Amino acid sequence: MDIPFLGPWRKRHDAASAAKAPPGPAREGLAELLAECELLRARAESADVVLDDTPASLEALDQLQPGWRDDPEELPWLGNDAGLYLGTVITRTVPGAQWRLAPDGTPLVALDSGREIDVVAAGTSWAEDGTPELSQVYAEVDEG
Repeated sequence: MDIPFLGPWRKRHDAASAAKAPPGPAREGLAELLAECELLRARAESADVVLDDTPASLEALDQLQPGWRDDPEELPWLGNDAGLYLGTVITRTVPGAQWRLAPDGTPLVALDSGREIDVVAAGTSWAEDGTPELSQVYAEVDEG
């Protein structure tokens, strides 16, 4: 059955879906870019915390002394990195989890269940006041 108005509608919605989850190599490139988290990795290394993209490394981050809270310029950057690292651990260890960009460009983690996690918001909150703990967010995601 040919319904004339569906053609343009499908093109718009297919394009929007493609923007949400880039295909193959682009998705892998996005994941690698988001996994860099240079400031967080430098802070962790100076505290002898190994960031190996595992849930155990999130627990180790939760134990760091929050010296960055005294630096209002570093705080938002570290929070952003913490969220991106949380997302990296989730996408690498939770089956079906993948990065998705919101229409405003915010990186989200999409789960098979349809749930989306704003990991940057969680990381920023963790950096600012320690809650929620990164390992707690991961545990909630991993439970389903």
